[in-house]
This record gives sequence, C-alpha cells and structure tokens, in this order.
Amino acid sequence: MHIGIFGGTFNPIHSCHLLIAEQVQAELKLDQVLFIPTGDPPHKASTSLAPASHRLAMVQIALEGYPTFTTSDVEVRSSRISYSFDTITILKQQYSADTEWSFIVGLDAFLDFPSWKEASRLLALCHFIVCSRPGTHFRSLALTTGLPTISHAKLEGLDTGQSHRLDVELPTGKHLTLLSLPPCEASASTIRNEISAGHSVSRWLPAPVESYIMKHRLYQCPLQ
Repeated sequence: MHIGIFGGTFNPIHSCHLLIAEQVQAELKLDQVLFIPTGDPPHKASTSLAPASHRLAMVQIALEGYPTFTTSDVEVRSSRISYSFDTITILKQQYSADTEWSFIVGLDAFLDFPSWKEASRLLALCHFIVCSRPGTHFRSLALTTGLPTISHAKLEGLDTGQSHRLDVELPTGKHLTLLSLPPCEASASTIRNEISAGHSVSRWLPAPVESYIMKHRLYQCPLQ
C-alpha cells in the first residue's frame, strides 16, 4: 500500500486541491490519498480560519465519490501544534509496517523545509512529492540546505516546461519527486473573500461544500 499524505488547512477545500490529488495519484500510482486538515490553533483565535470540525466535515463531503481518497482527523484531534514529523510518526504506528508513505507538499512550503521540525529525520520517514506553485521556481531548491545537490539545468527544465517530473534519490533511501503541474486558478483566500462579499463561488467548490458553507454561514463576515 502506497499512501500519499495531503495536509493543509483546507479553508475551505476546493477544486484545485482535488485536481492536485488526482494528478499526483495518477503520476505516482498511489493506492490512496489521505487528506489531513490542520487542527485549531492552540490559544489563538483566527478571523479567517474556520473551526477544525467544519473544515474536516467539508473535506469529508468533498471526497464523497472518490473511493481512493480518505481523511484523517489526527491533527484535528490534537490540542497542540501539529508538526509533520509528529503526524507521520503517528500514522506509521497506526498502519501496517509495510505501508509506503509519500508527503505531498507545495513548492512554496517545501522551500522552508530546513526549518521544519526534525527535517533530516523526516526525510527518512517518507518520500516527498513537491508540486509546483504559482510564483515559485524549482531552481530555488538549488539553494535549499539539507537536500542533495540537484542539477540547476534540470530544475530550470521544470520551470520552463521542458520536463514535468524529476526524481531525486535521497541519502536516506527515500525519493524526492518534483512535479510541474498545470496552474489552477482556485485560491482559498479568494474564495473566502468572494463569499464574504456575497459573490458566487460555485466554479471553485464542489456543490455539497458550497451548500455546507452557506448552511453554517462560514466566511460570511468581512475578512481581515
């Protein structure tokens, strides 16, 4: 069993999240994609972050009809800040020892990888699938510490569209897969702002998710 971990606030989950998961699953032949919404920030209120219970419910609703997509509440149930290292450690304890894990992450977030908790140990726990993000460039990884040296020409090839995938073997025995995906227009922040302004967001959201947002009056107040 090869499972892809797809974490995020999913505030709210939208069409691009689903499209990315579909593309990554097809490219890497993943048996399952596990969506993991983040929990509520401890001791901190957020005006734009919907409660974790609602975000989890929206993910569960959005994944209906996707038999190989599922959710985990491992971070929602936690009363502490959830770090990727801790989450993956817990998941590895919950699943069979022969389960293969790949962590799906956007390039913008991965550029900060050296600052992640237990970054070097994390590279030994799972593979990484790094997806392109608007406004970021794969060639920036050449300056990221803690990773093997990657050919600048190959990184440039991803940025220019000459190639769409680059696999890098890590010293830990795991793999780093860089994927250049077609850009997707949906943005959670834009969706929240459009909802607060009373505009339609049906082009970006699965219909059941949009209905859930309207029913529970999420993102209705002007966002700051």
